[in-house]
Amino acid sequence: MAAEYREPLLKKKYYKNCPGCKVDEMKELEQGLPIRPLLSIWIIVLCTALPISSLFPFLYFMIRDFHIAEREEDIGSYAGYVGSAFMLGRALTSVSWGIFADRYGRKPVIIMGTTSVVIFNTLFGLSVNFWMAVITRFLLGSLNGLLGPIKAYAVEIFRDEYQALGLSTVSTAWGIGLIIGPALGGFLAQPAEKYPNLFSKDSLFGRFPYFLPCLAISFFALAVTIATCWLPETLHKHNDNDQSSDDSYDALEAASNESYTKDITEKEEGRESTSKQSLLKNWPLMSSIIVYCVFSLHDMAYTEIFSLWAVSPRKYGGLSYSTEQVGEVLAVSGFSLLVFQMSLYPYVERLLGPVMVSRIGSVLAIPLLQSYPLIAMLSGFTLTLVINCASVLKNVLSVSIITGLFILQNRAVDQHQRGAANGIAMTGMSLFKAVGPAGGGALFSWSEKRLDASFLPGTQMVFFVLNIVEAVGFLLTFEPFLAQHRQ
Repeated sequence: MAAEYREPLLKKKYYKNCPGCKVDEMKELEQGLPIRPLLSIWIIVLCTALPISSLFPFLYFMIRDFHIAEREEDIGSYAGYVGSAFMLGRALTSVSWGIFADRYGRKPVIIMGTTSVVIFNTLFGLSVNFWMAVITRFLLGSLNGLLGPIKAYAVEIFRDEYQALGLSTVSTAWGIGLIIGPALGGFLAQPAEKYPNLFSKDSLFGRFPYFLPCLAISFFALAVTIATCWLPETLHKHNDNDQSSDDSYDALEAASNESYTKDITEKEEGRESTSKQSLLKNWPLMSSIIVYCVFSLHDMAYTEIFSLWAVSPRKYGGLSYSTEQVGEVLAVSGFSLLVFQMSLYPYVERLLGPVMVSRIGSVLAIPLLQSYPLIAMLSGFTLTLVINCASVLKNVLSVSIITGLFILQNRAVDQHQRGAANGIAMTGMSLFKAVGPAGGGALFSWSEKRLDASFLPGTQMVFFVLNIVEAVGFLLTFEPFLAQHRQ
């Protein structure tokens, strides 16, 4: 009987020229899993993630070729500055892009973001000196503000039952991009040396040995930019009282269904209170963003350090890998991550919840990371097998943590605040990630100068510091610090 009362007695009101209402109407008629929106979000996020990490396998060699480092041990520090430039640029503009997305729409921000990849990622591959590399990376980060709005878009384009899947798609594509990017960089950098039958030293790719991976990603970004022109806008733009279709529906149903008037009135009052509340005073949102920032700092520093560690000489505690070998390890990790996210993660998240998944992932990552200096003592097939297994496990744990925190952030705010909220998250995350490569590079260079230290010599200190950051993130997932939104 109660179910009968819940049936809407009046049709949901749609505004004729509102793009958000058109999407809502489409969702009402939609049946089954929304494959097309999932694929669209996947390729957009992948396009954004690829240029962020594609430089790490060859960054050591690029800095070496710029001849800016006086000693080999200083290369890591300069590599950290280039890696941090992107995140610093994004930190300065993320909130502005979020506000822009709330005012003018998600789609314009997405198109401008993918266009920036086409232009500035290409220019980065053509860098002829250290400062050109830093400036192009900074501009790429400043003008690529789509990751916050795309998370809002992922919630708004799906029906309620598929919103968690939409956010999982963002984090999965992001994680895959951070794996495939370095793999592309590793396989395609220095093509004249690796594939002399295809590329001569006098060709464009011989004179610019790090241009090919950047060009490949830019071509992909160009295709994504063109396809994005047909993306539906989800922002509501009403011509009269700016009342959203959800609010109109609640008001109409409340007027026609007296048995639920009290509940709906309370719901509307809660929405009004939330809308008036400053996002900075929304502790469930801010606490989840802080935890997200700590883990993001760890992940970015790890990405930088892993690539530097893998290609550095054995005498400094590294693996003496080539960029191609680093690419192979990261390609295996990327494929395994895709399988895990599409098959096991949804089940694990439903069983344990996003917070518990984050806690377990951070605890398991600590002993794993501290074993890396021991892995460097191996050789041959044993080294290949162990380092691939360790890389797979580490990236699976990292993306599981980030996905859970994405879910918490978007549950903590209403739809009309989601763009700005994700902009704040991106600003904080970008600031921490800007510290990650710079700090990781400096830490790695310092560790190579203390190989004979009595306490945690060489790279042991690097992974110990990474574990301290991971442990801090783990502690912050507990109450009273981490507050969860109660629906």
